[in-house]
Amino acid sequence: MTLRLAKRLAQETGCSRNEAQQYIEGGWVLVDGQVCEEPGLRVGPENRVVLAAGARAEAAPPVTLLFHKPVGLDTGPAGKPDAGLILPALTLAMRSAVDRSGIRPLKKHFVGLQLTDGLETQASGLLVLTQDWRVARRLVDDAVRIEHEYIVDTGTQVSDEQLARINQGMQFNGKAVTGLKASRQSETRVRIVLKTPPRGLIERLCTEAGLGLVALRRIRIGRSPLAGLEPGQWRYLAGYEKF
Repeated sequence: MTLRLAKRLAQETGCSRNEAQQYIEGGWVLVDGQVCEEPGLRVGPENRVVLAAGARAEAAPPVTLLFHKPVGLDTGPAGKPDAGLILPALTLAMRSAVDRSGIRPLKKHFVGLQLTDGLETQASGLLVLTQDWRVARRLVDDAVRIEHEYIVDTGTQVSDEQLARINQGMQFNGKAVTGLKASRQSETRVRIVLKTPPRGLIERLCTEAGLGLVALRRIRIGRSPLAGLEPGQWRYLAGYEKF
């Protein structure tokens, strides 16, 4: 006779069914030596069910992931960031070695993620995906206050006049572009900082200045940098990090 894993664990440990589910979804239960996060898994008498040392019956707190989007990955229609298009790329194998959060990966961490702001398909750089309503409120509801930093490769030498033209700003979708700061990173690359720009704005700025756009990479959102993440890699936002 088989039983649901949550029921079996409750029977063997004397905990409540709700506590058993939290233990399982928290990654604290091993079935035949393998971590199992499925409370509904059917197990038989021959299966060995063990509660790991240090197990805590508590709901897993919401997490936030930082992801380096590679060129060519679609993030959904403009204005409607779709975390579902990113999920297949968030494999455990692509978790970055620079992750110092101390968070144990769980299946629950990849459910209910919200992508706070997308990028053009041919752009690369930092994306934020979150389960935390506080992070979503800051990056989505208060987006007009959040700085984004980009590196633009124009493919040609950028003159002082062209740089000044970018800094003048422009009208885009009927609104004035304000708070823009552009500086030269190299002869052909420009660093641009502005508040949560709509898709297409940076390309338009380059066009207005007589420049091409060979590559676009977002390297910072708020106070969180891309630093250390290779294309396709992700990491957890640590508890001490803020946007």
